[in-house]
Amino acid sequence: MVNARTDLMQGTLELLILKTLSRDSMHGYGIAQRIRQAADDLLKIEDGSLYPALYRMEARGLITSDWGASENNRRAKFYKLTRAGRKQLDAECVNWERVSQAITRILQTA
Repeated sequence: MVNARTDLMQGTLELLILKTLSRDSMHGYGIAQRIRQAADDLLKIEDGSLYPALYRMEARGLITSDWGASENNRRAKFYKLTRAGRKQLDAECVNWERVSQAITRILQTA
């Protein structure tokens, strides 16, 4: 399993969060679980990585948050993508494709 704190490339966690929130608003635990499920349990997002990323992204205007009730009726902060966040997601996806293609070419040529 890859740990987001130590093993993901810088900026990748924010891309994963943006993509996850592009479908629906969710609380932090839900974001971590959705990423883990989508990656077939190969990625584990630790709280110590997730929440600082969420706070940074909110400060930059990529996401907003509101308090609400979780599935088990507990108070939770729900995060939602902003218009700026959607633009950032689109740009980051293009960049990710370019970088991953370059890395794949390098790995295949040796």
